Amino acid sequence: MTSTSTPPGLARFNTLDEHAALAALHEVCASSAWARRLLAARPCATVEDLYAASDAAMAELTAEDLAEAMAGHPPIGRPKPGDPASAREQRGMAGASEELRAEMLELNLAYQEKFGHVFLICATGRTGEQMRDAVKERIGNAPEQEREIVRTELGKINRIRLARLVEEEA
Repeated sequence: MTSTSTPPGLARFNTLDEHAALAALHEVCASSAWARRLLAARPCATVEDLYAASDAAMAELTAEDLAEAMAGHPPIGRPKPGDPASAREQRGMAGASEELRAEMLELNLAYQEKFGHVFLICATGRTGEQMRDAVKERIGNAPEQEREIVRTELGKINRIRLARLVEEEA
């Protein structure tokens, strides 16, 4: 049995005024271009339509847009104080040993020096060791290859955050 009605959280998002919708989208992704594209895609009939709009917007982001999006993400192992989303997403580092934390700090700095931005990964459900292994693997990438991996990881993060957005107050 399929329902043709829009889920309540998505219906609420669809009817937010422009300012409130942009603010909510900015909490999902710091890219203004991405947020404007999703705003223009409203109303979305299904959550899958919202995800598709997000994926399409992510695919169209320029290098500058990606940089703006990445600037909204703290380094792995150092979630933003008072930001429950980054703390929740980086939960895998919460119980990490001091050795692993120190190693991640060193790897984050080396990565940032090479690529000019924070190491970005969809950390949800990953352990600290998995994140460490990923940065070790990716630090050898060419900048163009890494930019596309970052685009993919941002897309995953955005989907998780959009799901939370449309579930809120549902």
